[in-house]
Amino acid sequence: MNKHNLMRLMYFILGWVFFIIGAIGALLPVLPTTPFMLLALWAFSKSSDRFHDWLYSHRFFGPPLQQWQQHRVIPLAAKIMAISMMSISFVFLLVLKTTPVWALISVGAVMLFAVWFILRQPSHAPSE
Repeated sequence: MNKHNLMRLMYFILGWVFFIIGAIGALLPVLPTTPFMLLALWAFSKSSDRFHDWLYSHRFFGPPLQQWQQHRVIPLAAKIMAISMMSISFVFLLVLKTTPVWALISVGAVMLFAVWFILRQPSHAPSE
């Protein structure tokens, strides 16, 4: 197997790993779905046009991927869920009292950046 085929295989496997994690996230509210599906879409774009097109046009997972790719849309419900879960997670870290201060500051900074990014994105596609 040459280097090019090996890389395509690695991206293909990675695409399926991200897809499986994202699919689990569709069932568990603590795990995000769309970011993992975006990663799966990216990995499939490097390895398989067939699976890229399948995921992009998927009945359930396709619409949020299409909204993101076309308009950088994060639906309001997803924004609320993401920010709520980050807030709950941060409060959980505060309550543990075993988390070092440097870790709280680091996690808080990353979460604030994520909240800033999420809130900057539109909640719906522009009117056609």
